[in-house]
Amino acid sequence: MLEIAPSILSSDFTRLAEEIRAVQAGGATVLHVDVMDGHFVPNITIGIPVVESIRKITDLTIDTHLMIEEPSRFAVKFVEAGADMVSVHVEADVHLQRTLTAIREAGGQAGIAINPATSLTSLEEALPFADFVLLMSVNPGFGGQKFIHTSIDKLRRMRRIIDDRGLKTRIEIDGGIDASNIAEIVESGAEIIVSGTGVFGKGKPTEAVKELLDAGTVWV
Repeated sequence: MLEIAPSILSSDFTRLAEEIRAVQAGGATVLHVDVMDGHFVPNITIGIPVVESIRKITDLTIDTHLMIEEPSRFAVKFVEAGADMVSVHVEADVHLQRTLTAIREAGGQAGIAINPATSLTSLEEALPFADFVLLMSVNPGFGGQKFIHTSIDKLRRMRRIIDDRGLKTRIEIDGGIDASNIAEIVESGAEIIVSGTGVFGKGKPTEAVKELLDAGTVWV
């Protein structure tokens, strides 16, 4: 099933509750929360208190993407704060299997995030311990970047690896996605589509989510 996961990084934080209700009205089922520490990526965003606050106002699935150093220190805390999905970067965690297992044991869905220039071979051994893989189709750290088109080939290879191994791991993709390219991305194997400026950038998030769903379900 195709799911749209609006990234609140691009939302109006002074009207966050209203923005969340708007994307839900459009058909969004997942809310993507980008957590950045200013070290792993060159930006600082939000943390555990914001996830706790969001949990109080929505029943949408909260998808927390940890773009931080030493994610093992915080991954379970985000589940405890109310996150349903927590992804950690393969580039940042030297004990990835242990962190993924801890997320699952805490009651969350565990995800492996991977940067555009990182080879898929770096996550293959950890795949059985992951509920989803988050492919970055831009370099993480800032919203509004252009989709890196070589991500399509990487997405297709990831789909083949998962299918050939008979795994149920879902594929999420994040970066530069809007109604103009979502069809090719879904056709290539993505199931959860993260979009920030593609949803919030036009000032009409409800309509933007509907447009993404309409464009993406051509291939579903």
